[in-house]
Amino acid sequence: MTVTASTHSFSSVRHLPPASVVLGIDPGLAILGYGALSYSSRKPSCITYGCITTTPDTDFASRLSLIYQEMLLLIDTHQPAIGAIEKLFFSKNTKTALSVAQARGVTILAFAQRAIPLIEFTPLEIKQAVAGYGRADKKQVQRMTRSLLGLAEIPRPDDAADALAVALCAGATAPYI
Repeated sequence: MTVTASTHSFSSVRHLPPASVVLGIDPGLAILGYGALSYSSRKPSCITYGCITTTPDTDFASRLSLIYQEMLLLIDTHQPAIGAIEKLFFSKNTKTALSVAQARGVTILAFAQRAIPLIEFTPLEIKQAVAGYGRADKKQVQRMTRSLLGLAEIPRPDDAADALAVALCAGATAPYI
């Protein structure tokens, strides 16, 4: 079941143990970013981050299947207590938005298949939680992500840094961490 973060309705999310893992996702078809954080006493530490990539020369169904299988592997490996995913932001490219929405759908399915609660956040909510300003630019969010996690440098690629920011947002806004 998805819990909508904008209304802060966390009733279906179980209370987490003292050290809990949050898996953040920046959805995409070509590049899907992920970031796993461990929370102990509300303090985050980075477990891992990276990207699941698919190539345009692979048929669409196979790309979605790869994302789904890799998401199950990530979930099984890191055993998150909760997942967090960025809501879609529509711009002018409808074709891209639809393919990202389908990749997002198989990602949500992977969390549902493993009975992991999932919170959705808008880009504005993520920026507000991480940088303190909902209109912060990408570089500000990346610098704050690096700083909050005590990393030596900004995580690369951008999609992985964005996924870590999604996981930080979950930790900053959820009362159960």
